[in-house]
Amino acid sequence: MGTCYHFNMDIPDPDVIFHSGFYYLITTTMHFFPGGEILRSEDLRKWEHFSYVYNTLENTPAQRLEGAEHIYGKGMWAPSLRFHDGVFYVAFSSNDMNKTYLFRAADLKGPWSRNEIKGFYHDLSLLFDDGKAYVIYGNTDIHLTELNDEMTGPKEGGLDRVIVDDSGNPMLGLEGSHIYKTGGKYYLFMIHSLRDRWRRVEAMYVADSLEDEFTGGDIFDNDLGIRDSGIAQGGIVKGPQGDYMVMFQDSGAVGRLPVAVPFRWQEGRPVFDEENTVEECELTGLCGSDDFKAGHKEFWQFNHEPDQRLIKFENGFHITTDKVCQNIFHAKNTLTQKMAGPVARAEVQIDAASINDGDYAGLSAFQGDYAFAGITKENGVYYAVMLSNTSRGGPWDLSEEEGVTEDKIPVTGGLLSVSVECDFTTDTATSYIATSESFRQIGTPHRLRFRLDHFTGCRFALSCFSTKESGGTAVFRDFVLKS
Repeated sequence: MGTCYHFNMDIPDPDVIFHSGFYYLITTTMHFFPGGEILRSEDLRKWEHFSYVYNTLENTPAQRLEGAEHIYGKGMWAPSLRFHDGVFYVAFSSNDMNKTYLFRAADLKGPWSRNEIKGFYHDLSLLFDDGKAYVIYGNTDIHLTELNDEMTGPKEGGLDRVIVDDSGNPMLGLEGSHIYKTGGKYYLFMIHSLRDRWRRVEAMYVADSLEDEFTGGDIFDNDLGIRDSGIAQGGIVKGPQGDYMVMFQDSGAVGRLPVAVPFRWQEGRPVFDEENTVEECELTGLCGSDDFKAGHKEFWQFNHEPDQRLIKFENGFHITTDKVCQNIFHAKNTLTQKMAGPVARAEVQIDAASINDGDYAGLSAFQGDYAFAGITKENGVYYAVMLSNTSRGGPWDLSEEEGVTEDKIPVTGGLLSVSVECDFTTDTATSYIATSESFRQIGTPHRLRFRLDHFTGCRFALSCFSTKESGGTAVFRDFVLKS
């Protein structure tokens, strides 16, 4: 019996290496900035935030949330982390730019240099072998492409071939490549779905050389009793705890949660124990409280690239608006942090003394189907409000509708404390406002859903947006994470 380690937080597409006494994990960060978050651990159970790879990417209008443009569901996907000849490499594709980026650094804290790899390589994995560099990538048809010496594009006349084909899969064909050379053989790990229903399954294909045929099939179809959705999409790592495969599981509104599963090699194949214990990981520096008196802590990420002209941290987090929009999705400078399951609750004080009529400032359970507790002003009168959204379009479609006002209560003055609690055992968010005695519920519990419009787990978010005229300012103080 082995010990599996479960992360109760949205940390999708993990890629893990072991280097100089530590495990390092990089994760997809989508449309949040800074991006390319790296975690560190000595034992696979206790993890801490370590660094980010970049602050900005291309500074496009869509990445900056200018006008109605956005990159929800796009941005940075499925990074590959490798260490080779004294250099750390991070590579990933950007789905809004249709580009592939390669970052290099001598230290995982940076600084990082950046170049592009000509082409778009979906869910790529880097491989360094015998003085050459390769990318393995694709969906359904999995390609292997040799890179030139500068790693700026395919090598002219270099190896370029399809190595695995999952044609005919009506659900999800093979993708999420992670390739390694071990014991003189090349092992390629991927995810796909069962063909008769959606369920994550890990597959492995192996070859004696990069020119030979890759053969294999499914090696892990198990949910470890955590949730009936399968666990897959990841790679292998060897360290003091032995051999582990680090994958993730679709887990509802909280997001996509990694699971590290032990295995042993037997006749050139990973073998998993039939019975395992599951321990929850201890996560440090990935979420928490903040008073914003002179800045913000590293676990915060902005939804899209921030506009520094409109924010400041001076005895609070100040947001000034510069455009009119109808919901929080288009609100610039929304500040977010991950939530940890199974239940997460936070509260914050909002100073709305300088908002305009039609402005909204608040704390939300932030994803496509959001719940928002905050304050607004109408004809000079302040109101506590609870807004919500239930998306009615396809799974990729971002709702452009105004939030539904579920409750609106007059309040005296522009100072209000609000709280939001998310229960991921039921995927619901409940909103509260402070009274003279305690917090009272406002609105009704709202159903949360993981959708492809955001493609991320639910987060706490601090937002201010204008529906009538821009230029209003809200200040957030004393954000307190309660669980």
